Amino acid sequence: MREPAGYKNIKRMSTISKELEKRILVIDGAMGTMIQRYKLEENDYRGERFKDWHTDVKGNNDLLSITQPGIIGAIHREYLEAGADIIETNTFSSTVIAQADYDMQSIAYELNVASARVAREAADEYTAKDPSKPRFVAGAIGPLNKTLSLSPDVNNPGFRAVTFDEVASAYYDQIKGLVEGGVHLLLIETIFDTLNAKGAIYAAKKFFRDTKLPELPIMISGTITDASGRTLSGQTLEAFYVSVMHAKPLSIGLNCALGAQEMRGHIAELSQIAACYVSAYPNAGLPNAMGEYDEHPTETAHFLEDWAKEGFVNIVGGCCGTTPDHIKHIADNVRKITPRRLPVVEETLA
Repeated sequence: MREPAGYKNIKRMSTISKELEKRILVIDGAMGTMIQRYKLEENDYRGERFKDWHTDVKGNNDLLSITQPGIIGAIHREYLEAGADIIETNTFSSTVIAQADYDMQSIAYELNVASARVAREAADEYTAKDPSKPRFVAGAIGPLNKTLSLSPDVNNPGFRAVTFDEVASAYYDQIKGLVEGGVHLLLIETIFDTLNAKGAIYAAKKFFRDTKLPELPIMISGTITDASGRTLSGQTLEAFYVSVMHAKPLSIGLNCALGAQEMRGHIAELSQIAACYVSAYPNAGLPNAMGEYDEHPTETAHFLEDWAKEGFVNIVGGCCGTTPDHIKHIADNVRKITPRRLPVVEETLA
């Protein structure tokens, strides 16, 4: 594999690590929330290329990176203008497993390449405007719509809808596309099943071994689903952390499911045990009865500013329901706050 665009003109690990030592970095907000504002219909999703596709594709937001790249690029630029240092590719469901919902498995790799290129173009544009504030593209790797730890059949607890090899293969294909498209980082996010995440970690490590390319930094972000403080597959936060630290991630954190108010205690705990940088990008509060998010940008920003002052975080941003306005307020509120310092890890002799 030839050296992708992401390997030119920037030493990703050293550059982003230096930035994290200096300041709290800001990751972007929700892609889906912004896409909804465009009120796109079936034909908008299909575009010319897929106008005769045999199934409905409305709702396949990742497809828009091919059929409506101007819209996806515009959303990225809104977040960059708001102050985001890291933008995520529009690839949350760009695997052969997730794309099976639309019978679009054959274009999964292409979706990743296209999405990465759209995001990279926007990030490079803003880095060129202000080289002192480099912008980074994180390849978004979602949790899949099938799980390795849980059975979808309540009458057969041992049944699994997918195998580890199938998960790893799907992620390998996705990572290959993201790297080819020029991402700077890989973000394994919204993890509710750690075994799925391990499939993504395995795929990433294998890809870089196979290609002999320098490894890209990996960010890992889990999801605590309720007040129990556990992931959907039953792990406590500490167990989740211990389960994935072999990947030696750049950062570990939490996103989705909870608003900042509900997430605070978990981020406080994570900040105490993590040997790497800590990220947090909560939802804009909890959804209302209509499934919408009402938390005002100033409220979300206030919570994250408080976490920053407490020394909990290194990377902050927003998930479901958050917009460029949320990201602007967050960026403004944490701009002058000292980031969380990495703990000193003492090596012991065997």
